Amino acid sequence: MSVNVNTVYQRVLAITNKEQRGYITPQEFNTLANQAQLDIFEQYFYDINQFGRIPGNDTEYSDMLDILEEKVSVFEKTNQTVTSGTTLPADLYRLGSVVFNGAEAESITQKDYVYITQSKLRTPSNDFPIYIRDNSGVKVYGANTSGAIEQKTSGVTCNYMKVPSQVAWASNSNTGLYDAGNSTNFELHESEETELVIKILAMAGIILRDNSLYGIASGEDTKNVSQEKS
Repeated sequence: MSVNVNTVYQRVLAITNKEQRGYITPQEFNTLANQAQLDIFEQYFYDINQFGRIPGNDTEYSDMLDILEEKVSVFEKTNQTVTSGTTLPADLYRLGSVVFNGAEAESITQKDYVYITQSKLRTPSNDFPIYIRDNSGVKVYGANTSGAIEQKTSGVTCNYMKVPSQVAWASNSNTGLYDAGNSTNFELHESEETELVIKILAMAGIILRDNSLYGIASGEDTKNVSQEKS
């Protein structure tokens, strides 16, 4: 299940309009919604790192590491083709492993590659490939039929975490009402609905120049984070 974009938008409007604070347009909401989604998504990885360093618990539904891994699992993609052996998928957020013909490649630096090419002891093979990541994507190396180092341009796949899809609240051009068919919901776990509302309200307070709205929303956000990590 994901978070419905219209539910979040209506809650944001209800709170901002309750005391005539101002109106958040659909365009403004979409911008804020995407920023809030990325903020929450990025925080998952810091939290996984933190909770991975402390003991968990035996309670089936309240182990924080399990909860976080469930939330990010929907963004994982496996066995995705690396086009021409170099071009990574366009929706990549964080790269996991690079694989050549079923063998996981070892990540190395350009400096390491220079040393490897000068040492027969560390020459990569098709069973033990290596790869370098740069601005253009990845370069995977194995061996040719003679045993010499060769860049691989096919048979390369990767596992990665994809970026969340862009959120969009759309309206019907005739009625101005919510158009579910042309809207895109949040990809985050449904439990993040309240957190999304809070984060969007905090940013809306800046747009509306309402310090009280920003302060209230920021305070709620801080309280929630403290409760999760206490």
